Amino acid sequence: MLKVLLISAIAFSSATSFAQTASNLAPGSPGKDAQWESAGKEGIGTSTSLESKVWFTLRGGVMTEVYYPTVDVANVRMLQFIIVSADGKRVETEEQDTTHRLEVLDTQALMFRQVNTAKSGAYTITKTYVTDPARPTVLINVQFKPHNAERLYIYYDPSLNNSGMHDSAWTQDGALLASDADKASALVFSPSTLVGRFGKTTNGYFETSDGLVELRRNGRIDRGYERAVDGNVVQVAKIPPEYSGNLYEQALGYSETSDAEFTVALGFGREAHEALRNARQSLFKGFTATRAEYEQGWHGYVRTLRHVAPKYQKRFNMAAMVLKAHEDKTYRGAMVASLTVPWGGGANANEPNVGGYHTVWARDLYEVATAFNAIGDHAAALRALNYLFTVQQKSDGSFPQNSWLNGRPAGGGLQMDEVAYPLILAYQLGRTDNETWVKHVKPAADFIVRKGPATPQERWEEEAGYSPSTIAAEIAGLVCAAEIARRNHDEASAKTYLATADEWARKVDRWTATTSGVYGDKNYYLRITENNNPDDGARLEINSNGGTYDEREIVDAGFLELVRLGIKRADDPLVIKSLGVVDKVIEVQTPNGAAWYRYNHDAYGERADGGRYDAQAGRGRLWTLLTGERGEYELARGLKELARKRLDEMMKFANEGGMIPEQIWDKPESPSPELRFGKGTGSATPLAWATAQFIRLAINLQAGRNLDTPDIVAARYIKQ
Repeated sequence: MLKVLLISAIAFSSATSFAQTASNLAPGSPGKDAQWESAGKEGIGTSTSLESKVWFTLRGGVMTEVYYPTVDVANVRMLQFIIVSADGKRVETEEQDTTHRLEVLDTQALMFRQVNTAKSGAYTITKTYVTDPARPTVLINVQFKPHNAERLYIYYDPSLNNSGMHDSAWTQDGALLASDADKASALVFSPSTLVGRFGKTTNGYFETSDGLVELRRNGRIDRGYERAVDGNVVQVAKIPPEYSGNLYEQALGYSETSDAEFTVALGFGREAHEALRNARQSLFKGFTATRAEYEQGWHGYVRTLRHVAPKYQKRFNMAAMVLKAHEDKTYRGAMVASLTVPWGGGANANEPNVGGYHTVWARDLYEVATAFNAIGDHAAALRALNYLFTVQQKSDGSFPQNSWLNGRPAGGGLQMDEVAYPLILAYQLGRTDNETWVKHVKPAADFIVRKGPATPQERWEEEAGYSPSTIAAEIAGLVCAAEIARRNHDEASAKTYLATADEWARKVDRWTATTSGVYGDKNYYLRITENNNPDDGARLEINSNGGTYDEREIVDAGFLELVRLGIKRADDPLVIKSLGVVDKVIEVQTPNGAAWYRYNHDAYGERADGGRYDAQAGRGRLWTLLTGERGEYELARGLKELARKRLDEMMKFANEGGMIPEQIWDKPESPSPELRFGKGTGSATPLAWATAQFIRLAINLQAGRNLDTPDIVAARYIKQ
């Protein structure tokens, strides 16, 4: 009987159009400006199946961005619950009025539970998340424990098609539907044994006529607007108290103080009827069965992973799953830098032009591919290389600064290391066939010879000039390209590439290491030089209003790429001296271990008052991936225990969900409880590059050497 009712409901909904809904239109159009939530995610999730093209993110006790149908399209700002006291005088939200705890339910699956307890102690809400492996639906098992007959409402802020504006929302057949162009969502719920229908619903505009505004004003939803059109819409619905899922209590006379358990389904589709069908089919399958399928998929993947020391295995498994979750299911091999918009993006999110980090950088994709190769997922690494060559690479052989999944450039810069890293990856993965050589490797290598060694942007995407880290990638890329040329009988190209690489290897110190500096004995690597003279005192303007300095004052640890890529020995005197300068100028000892700034005077981070980065008054914070890079250097130098200490530190930098952040707070003093010394900030968490660095260091420690160092490069410059 239940199945008949469900199919009938779906058929009715599909036949009912938006035009047939009542004309009770909400006032206050288009609502206040949209904004993405902070990028400090505590958990992310998606199914391992290719059919389930949906990804969720969790932070601060609520669900934040949900991506569909690809990992570069965000469709949700927030989904949370509103709690109203029995007399209507107290209106609270999970985000603001509860203390939050996140639990990892399964160390071999992306299974997370949020436990939110009212600061007053009046109620507890427990939510467990999965996605349906068969379709684009997020299922949330909800347990609500009220103490004083509190009423429960669901608050859903759709931001379809990568923007908060231009959405339309309406109530239809007991469901909340929303759409923007070819993206639509459907929000429905069900007790454990019934086809549920929301109680009172309202569709309004953000902070002008939405349901939360009305609840705070009246303690209840009086009117209930049936639709809101082309704006920043918010949907609110009451969870009926009779749907506790306990039929015995209902038969005896349901009390609102009883615990309630139900499932919420958020489905997506090209049209509203498709989204609603997906949501209801997932509900019909049920949370328990869906969770079993979801976990089974992840368990199967974890069984394929390599083993590391037992101390690290759980975090290693989590890191590997996080990386896998960043791969798109349509554009295979495309892995975004992070399922986030750092600090919520700063500017409003009214239009779909803010990609945040959910775009693809060739450099980050190289880092991730090397991690996949290290854990034994060679297929994923090959997919990444194939994406770089067949989707991202331009006709002149170069790669965009970053791109949307379809290859359309997102940023307009050119970074020469991003042209070089795919060549290193091709060699390491054995992609030396003639087609790869002619169509992809040769055009990129020729581009490096023509345009290098200087770069319009270095790896921090800000400055032009001669960068040690960029030149290291170029040298290694050319040596790898030369070997691929030789295997394809193009000796002339191989000779050109090797001659160029050798010349740059001889000159890199002259171009990038000052002998008249301001630290130590005045001889050390700089972050970057404007021209090929590191002693001329050229003025370097730091991005994001960071000030202007003599370039000899600005240092970073990018020169360690010369060691990792096999161009310099780990005990090279200039490398060791430069590390001494780096540790003196940009190292911070946090409660969780040593960490480093990207460079001194960096301005890419929260403001001094803890406010989100605004490109005007920010201050750079500590980067977790730099601790991992230091560990790889120490391993190359034979300092295995010190390298292991770096891996321990990276584990401590992670949050309670095991997510490894881009940046961590750098001071004992904090302007906000969320900013803790040695823990993640509002920057991208998790960051795929940092996660990949953790994986690589763990595997390299197990192997006793850096597996990502190209043997052919090291043989040429170190082992002669």
